[in-house]
Amino acid sequence: MSAEGAVTSGLAGKRVLITGGTRGIGRATALAFARAGAQVIAGHSRDGEAAGALADDLGRLGVGHLTVRADVTTAEGATTLAEACQERLGGLDVLVNNVGVDGHAKFGDLDTAEWQRLFDHNVTSAYRVTQAVLELLDEGASIVNIGASVALRGRPFSAHYSASKAALVGFGRALCKELGPRGIRVNTVAPGVTESEAGSDLPPPLRERIASMTALGRLGRPEDVAGAVLFLASDASCYVSGATITVDGGI
Repeated sequence: MSAEGAVTSGLAGKRVLITGGTRGIGRATALAFARAGAQVIAGHSRDGEAAGALADDLGRLGVGHLTVRADVTTAEGATTLAEACQERLGGLDVLVNNVGVDGHAKFGDLDTAEWQRLFDHNVTSAYRVTQAVLELLDEGASIVNIGASVALRGRPFSAHYSASKAALVGFGRALCKELGPRGIRVNTVAPGVTESEAGSDLPPPLRERIASMTALGRLGRPEDVAGAVLFLASDASCYVSGATITVDGGI
């Protein structure tokens, strides 16, 4: 069996919730789980072409998948997702906290509203959703938080972004110890610059410069990150908890 097959073979029938599921990493991860035979609920903050396209693609991959509109920066939105998981799936085996936003600002000009916006999306959303679905997580479930590799090295003009993503590392390390007695694993995936995320809007010279800084000589793809998430959700990582796995091409 291939390495990919070893990971995905144990995911059939798993019940999966992914936040921020309609674009980039979230979309690639939702579709990868569906292809592996899991039942997927993908949350999204607003209706539109991306949400409709994901619903169509999931429908072509099987029955039982669902997209749900919910603003998970609010308690009400997190509750909406939890109720959908209870009604449609009856419980959860995998939670992927993927919602996140980027931000750039000179620290001296960084205002409270922008600081709060990033923490609401990048940290508080993970807290709200995880707490809302806590009793739905079966013994042996896996929680995967999507961080960023800049949390481990910093990025100028992005103190709020780097700090918010670093907070997920501490969140995961602490939560894995608290939930460990239930067999629940908590890990973080820390992508670098990824195509169709922030990297897609970079001018070509900057894209080339960033790619040249990586050991592999290219930007990441959403599917690269999805592969790490599926590994952490599978039995292939049954003794991995509290870890932060960088998926940044060796930058």
